Amino acid sequence: MRARRTPWWYYVVAIALGLLAGASVVRLTQSSQISVLGAPWFVSVMLLLVGVVVLYMAWQVHLYVKGTRREMDSARAVNTLVMAKALGLAGAGLLGWYGGQILMSLAHADAPFYAEIIKECLFSAGAALVDMIIGIISEWLCQLPPNQGPEHPKMKEAQRRKRAAGAVNSEFRGVEQPRPIKSPPQDAAGSHGLRR
Repeated sequence: MRARRTPWWYYVVAIALGLLAGASVVRLTQSSQISVLGAPWFVSVMLLLVGVVVLYMAWQVHLYVKGTRREMDSARAVNTLVMAKALGLAGAGLLGWYGGQILMSLAHADAPFYAEIIKECLFSAGAALVDMIIGIISEWLCQLPPNQGPEHPKMKEAQRRKRAAGAVNSEFRGVEQPRPIKSPPQDAAGSHGLRR
């Protein structure tokens, strides 16, 4: 499996879809008794906490890729990458969702209900923006170094060196190694076996 970086336009599409959905919800609220506008404060805090956890996990994967960390379960690394991608896209969608609510509520900002909705949505949109950025950064942290295939200059140089070393070794294999010179045997008198 080969994972690719999330293209930038995915985030733009997610924000646009979120804007349309958020604006539609405000229209629905104005024409009915149902109100699903805004977000409780703890939801934004939870979004930020999820972003911090994903960033920490992505940092652990990055340390493993750099070689600083010795062990890493491959399933954990893949799951971290998937969570980083999901966090970035969900953050973009929520940014659009809350941004659409803000834009549609600005016309009624003098009413206390809409003023409170705008405050909640501003805080939630900020949290969603932070999550989107954390998702993008976390995805980058999970990135493996580029594959140095056979056409890469470093790999070509390594192959050339390997061939050169192999050629030198093969030349020496065919050459008979010199034998050590033996000294002539000595007799008991210490002479070297030379006769007078």
